[in-house]
Amino acid sequence: MSTTVIDQIHRHASVRDYTDAPISRETVESIISAGQRAATSSNMQAFAVIAVIDPETKSAVAHLCGDQRHIVAAPVFLAWCADLSKLDRAGELRGLPRHHEYVENFLVAAVDAVLAAQNATLAAESLGLGTCYIGGIRNDPLGIVDLLHLPKLMFPITGMTLGWPRKPGTRRPRLPIEGVLHWDHYEAARVDTALLKYDQEMAATGIYNHRQVPAPGRSGQMEEYSWLEHSARRIAQPARAGLREALHEQGFMLE
Repeated sequence: MSTTVIDQIHRHASVRDYTDAPISRETVESIISAGQRAATSSNMQAFAVIAVIDPETKSAVAHLCGDQRHIVAAPVFLAWCADLSKLDRAGELRGLPRHHEYVENFLVAAVDAVLAAQNATLAAESLGLGTCYIGGIRNDPLGIVDLLHLPKLMFPITGMTLGWPRKPGTRRPRLPIEGVLHWDHYEAARVDTALLKYDQEMAATGIYNHRQVPAPGRSGQMEEYSWLEHSARRIAQPARAGLREALHEQGFMLE
């Protein structure tokens, strides 16, 4: 079995530093076409992509996404969207009722979008391009909706910068396989072991700048700030609390 694709997958790293070199429309279309070949629920292809190349629009996108400078620097920004609007139109053309109000329909569209985005990432990297996913597109989703003229039943799921790397991205270790793979049933003990092992590995990389923080449950003791602390702090704070209201505004009722 050829390992070329597997090797490429293992080389993946987010790129946030790009050259000024442009990307042709033909190249972008080729990448999106590869994205289209991803698996899709019932062949509904319930996603859409907005390729943003206008500098002023990219700057506005960057502001809505938390002023991330690499969005402006990248020649192309891709907004990957859940898209039930085209299916709504299909139902209208066939004279059939449409029921888009259920959680399942939104999940189908969101999964379609991210599967296509990951295919596109692999295609882009195979050409020597770099990418970085932008979750900040959900900071102000209705702002993105207005800026990109998205109709009802479309919703931005993730953004992606696309450009020629000025330097390689930092390839970060991943959890040991036992932290994500279970055989026949879930084993929490395996996960605990994997988390602690991974935390030590991440601390050794210096990615978190060797900061010291109080050790939980051990008064007066300090420990290395690493992945466990970083991740625990992330989920300890509310995140994008207005998303349900934004989804409702776009016609996704989540019943």
